[in-house]
Amino acid sequence: MQSVRQAPRLHRELSKLSQRIPPRSRAVELRELHTQRTTAAHIGLSTSQILLRCILGLGAGTLAFQGFRRLHVNELHAEAPPAPVEITIEKSRKTKGLSKEENRDAISSQHLQVKKSWENPGVYAWGSNSGRVVAPDSDEALIKTPRRIPYFDGTLLRDLKLDKTFGAAITEKGDLVQWGIGYSKDARAPTPTLTGKDLKSVTLSRDRIIALGSKGKVYSLPVSKEDQARGPKLSESTWIPFWNSRSRVSYRTIQPKDLGWTEKIISISSGLENLLLLTSAGRLFSAASCSEEFPSRGEMGIPGLTWSTKPEGPYDQPHEITTLRGFEIVAIATGDYHSLALDKEGRAFAFGDNTSGQLGFDPNAESPYIDAPSLLPISRLYSGTSLSPLVTSISAGGTNSFFTVDATRVSQPGDSTSPSTGLGRITADTWACGQGILGMLGTGRWTHIQGTPVKIKALSGLFEWDETKNVVIPIRLKRLSVGSTHASATMDNVTHVHAGTSSATDSRNDTNWGADVVWWGGNEYYQLGMGKRNNVSVPGYIAPLDSLAERERAKRKEEHRFQITPRHKVDISGRKVSMEQRVECGRMCSAVYSGV
Repeated sequence: MQSVRQAPRLHRELSKLSQRIPPRSRAVELRELHTQRTTAAHIGLSTSQILLRCILGLGAGTLAFQGFRRLHVNELHAEAPPAPVEITIEKSRKTKGLSKEENRDAISSQHLQVKKSWENPGVYAWGSNSGRVVAPDSDEALIKTPRRIPYFDGTLLRDLKLDKTFGAAITEKGDLVQWGIGYSKDARAPTPTLTGKDLKSVTLSRDRIIALGSKGKVYSLPVSKEDQARGPKLSESTWIPFWNSRSRVSYRTIQPKDLGWTEKIISISSGLENLLLLTSAGRLFSAASCSEEFPSRGEMGIPGLTWSTKPEGPYDQPHEITTLRGFEIVAIATGDYHSLALDKEGRAFAFGDNTSGQLGFDPNAESPYIDAPSLLPISRLYSGTSLSPLVTSISAGGTNSFFTVDATRVSQPGDSTSPSTGLGRITADTWACGQGILGMLGTGRWTHIQGTPVKIKALSGLFEWDETKNVVIPIRLKRLSVGSTHASATMDNVTHVHAGTSSATDSRNDTNWGADVVWWGGNEYYQLGMGKRNNVSVPGYIAPLDSLAERERAKRKEEHRFQITPRHKVDISGRKVSMEQRVECGRMCSAVYSGV
C-alpha cells in the first residue's frame, strides 16, 4: 500500500524534472521512468523478497549474456558454406569397333578368367619353394603370387598333390609325374616315373606316393628317385604274349584280401603314416603308408594294432575296419594323424589323434588318441533349432577337420503347419574343429584348441536365386581342399559358361562367370596367394591368377576376385574335352590346375 500512495508524488517529481532537463528521445525517457517505478515498487519489500528478486534477476541476466555471447561467437566464426561437390560422370566405354567377344572381355573380369582358363590350361602354384615344388626351375625361397609351372602349359591333369619338398601329378593319360628336391636335387622339371598304369588319383605320405589305378589297383612307390632306382622291381607283362619285363621303377601293390567278385578300391586318402582304402561295396580298410614309422596314434581305426601286434605279412598290408561293418561308407578323409569316414546316411565317424580336438571331441590329456571309429554327435549342434542335420561331405588336413551339413527345417510340436513356416527348407552349413591358432577354423578367432565343432559363418546359411528354376536355393560347397595349415573352399554357386553359344545368350553384354573361391588359415609362406604374409582367420578372396595380364588386356584399373571355372566341354588342340579348374592346398603351398 505504501508504494501505491507514493505514486502521485513520483509523478509530480518527474514533471518538475522534465522542465529542467533538456529534451531527449522518448525511448530514453521511458527507460528511466521504468527504472524509477521499479525502484519505487521495491520500497517496503522485505529483505528476503528483495534478495530473491536479485538472485532471479542475476540468473536471467546471466542466461541472456550467455545467449548473446553464443550468438555473437557464431556470427564471428561461422563456417563458410561448403563448396559444391564436383560430380564426375564415368565415361561410357568405347565399344565402337569391338566385336561381341572383345566387348565381353572389356566389361567382365569373370568372363575373361573363364576364357583364359579354356585357352591356356595348366598349373598355377605359389607359397614355399624351399623344395622347388612351386617353381621347379627357380631357386627363390618364396613365391608370393600365383605363377605358372611351364612344364604343365597346355596340359590337363587327373589329380595333383603338393608336399613341401616334393610334388606328384597324374596326367590326362594316367601317368605319374614327380618333381621337387625330395624326388631329386638335380631335377628342374617334373619327370614321368610310374607310367602305363592308367592311374586316376594320387595321395602322399611322409616318404611314399600312393596312386590308384582306374581298375582299383593301388600302387605305392618311394618318393626318392634314388630309392625308386635301386629298390626291388616287379615283373610286369608286356604287349607281347607270355613275355614279361622288369618295371622301370621300384613299387609295391596294396590289395585288401577277401574282396567281393566285383568289389574294388574306388578311393584312397593318406596321412603322414596311414592310408585309408574305400571299396565299391562301402567297406573301409586301413594300412601303413610310411616306411619310416608305423602308425601309432589310432589313425588306422584298429583298436590295439601296433607294430608289435600286427599280423604276419607285409608292414603295409590292409586291415578291414570291422567297427564300421554295417555302415555303407561313401567318403573318406585324412589329416596328418587322424581319419574321417562318412556313411550313406550322413553320419560322420572320426578316429586317431585328438590332441587339438580335430576329431570333434574335447581332447583328454589322459587319452589323447581314439583308436576306434567314433560317431560324431552332429545333432547336438542343432538342438532346439527345429533343424534336422545330415553331413554331406568331410575334409581333413594337418590337425583340422571340416564337415558340411544340410540342415532341413522340420515340424516341431506347436509349430504352425502353414507354408510360411518354411518346412523342408534346407540350410547349408560348414563346421570346423581342431587347431585354430593360425586361423584355420575360419571363425575370425585365433583359438588354440577347438574340440566341439564351430560353424564357419562366412560359409553357412548362404542362399541365391536360381533364374533357371525361379527358386531360392542354398549355396553349398563344391569342394574343400585342406592343407597342413591353410584351406580353400570352392562354392557351388550358380555359374554360366554358355555366353555366345545360342541366340538367347549372344548379346554383347552376356558374359560367362565361374564359381567363387575363398581362402583362409596360415600364411607364413604366402600360401594364401594374397601377396601378403599375415594369417587370415576369415575366408577371403584373392586376385585373379594372372591379374597383370588381365589388366593389360581389358585395360581396367580396378581389382577383381578370382573365380574357378566349372566343368564344361571345350576345344583343346582340336578335340572336345570336359574340363574344370581345381584348387589344391598342400603343405605350405597351393596350386590351381586344369583337371579332367
